[in-house]
Amino acid sequence: MIIYPAIDLKGGKCVRLYKGDMAQETVYNDNPAAQALEWARSGFSWVHVVDLDGAVNGAPANHSAVRGIIESVDIPVQLGGGIRTMAQIEKWLAEGVSRVILGTIAVRDPDLVKTACYEFPGQIVVGIDARNGNVAVEGWVEESDMKATELAKVFEDVGVSTIIYTDIDRDGTGKGVNVVSTIALAQSTSIPVIASGGVGSLDDLRLVRDAAQYGVEGVIVGKALYDGRVTPTDAIKVASGS
Repeated sequence: MIIYPAIDLKGGKCVRLYKGDMAQETVYNDNPAAQALEWARSGFSWVHVVDLDGAVNGAPANHSAVRGIIESVDIPVQLGGGIRTMAQIEKWLAEGVSRVILGTIAVRDPDLVKTACYEFPGQIVVGIDARNGNVAVEGWVEESDMKATELAKVFEDVGVSTIIYTDIDRDGTGKGVNVVSTIALAQSTSIPVIASGGVGSLDDLRLVRDAAQYGVEGVIVGKALYDGRVTPTDAIKVASGS
């Protein structure tokens, strides 16, 4: 299992939101590059970055912070938030992002995602953010009538490297990952799935690790790492099977 420590960017700072509410933020570090370096030095093999302002505004907003993160670490970075055109995808990959996460545009323009997968094999991730099973878009502000499993099936066999599934109502709460829904999504597609939202303890990580048999290959961890409920050392041990 791969653990992806999260860096959510808002106003150039590293923050965490509660259930995706932009008005309920906690600032954990005003130097995102330093935070990324800390995660890398802790032994994590990836960094997961989301431009929250970009997700809401519809275009990348925290350019300098993202560039600082890329330059500060020698581990791969995956980036999402407001990336909705081929030009933006190409730009970020050229600047050193290893994988680009497409969320809203996956609902609005699935053909663009398919084209991106063809142009940049292995570097396109689809982010499926759901509330009550329905996909939410525009930085989680709008809820669609599409089910998460329906969206996953749209991208079967087109080259999507991974799906990140986030249960919005669990995100930032520490109340546990929605393992049932994550497994259901993973079983509906052959695309590997990364769980996101709700990690609050090592037991949560163990549950996700044990879901590997269903196609869940990793988990994103944010607030639990920042507030110390989960330490990098212990998280990595669990991920390795200890």
